[in-house]
Amino acid sequence: MALTETASVAALEPKTRLTGKITKTTLAGALVDVGQSIPGVLHISQLRRDPVNKVEDLLREGQDVEVWVRRVRKDRIELTMLEPLRYDWKDMQPDMLVRGKVVRLETYGAFVDIGAERPGMVHISELARGYVKEAKDVVKEGDEVEAMILSVDAKKRQIRLSLKALQPEAPAAETPQRESRRPKRSKKAEEPEGEPEPVEPIEPQLTVMQLAWQAAQDRARSKGKANRAKRQRSADREQEEILNRTLQERVPTGA
Repeated sequence: MALTETASVAALEPKTRLTGKITKTTLAGALVDVGQSIPGVLHISQLRRDPVNKVEDLLREGQDVEVWVRRVRKDRIELTMLEPLRYDWKDMQPDMLVRGKVVRLETYGAFVDIGAERPGMVHISELARGYVKEAKDVVKEGDEVEAMILSVDAKKRQIRLSLKALQPEAPAAETPQRESRRPKRSKKAEEPEGEPEPVEPIEPQLTVMQLAWQAAQDRARSKGKANRAKRQRSADREQEEILNRTLQERVPTGA
């Protein structure tokens, strides 16, 4: 949140940007008029990131300064000249879009300052779509880039970013269509020809006359067999009678 004009104390939130005028300097810091009913207090530790020996080395009365709200108390507004982080760890979420500056290149990727406690890392595989041999082939130090947050690990102080996620996908290569398609051959048609399977002959259908003739022949054959069997039995009896007479003739009679 940034406010350059006078705002009520109730509207002031941490990270609110204000402009003010130095009204007094002390050993511990300075008082700043930011247009509120209560004074702004600027501690010496909040003048710059490097240590400061004397406030007068950086500030003087009547000087216009740009400051940010750290917190609001009942009797004062605590200020800082150190631009606050754009994102706290709790503010960053996956799929969130951020902008930043490339601050370092490594063989495995690039580091981008997005205004957080630590720069975000873009792995070489997330720099661009397609193969990337070296990070310098895609970006260089000082480049302003837009990225998407992939993941945030507050415990390990790690931010993973992706430039590739914001780049359009390459169109898929179109498959040329054939002018004509050959009809698919059935599996049976694709099998190699071999010897034809043997076909059982079909018995011819007999006519009524042929059936009657065949039946007459069967009856005749049956009758013939019966007659032959009768004659055989008669012959057998005749032979048995002859044998009996012969045996009787040979038996001696008593005198």
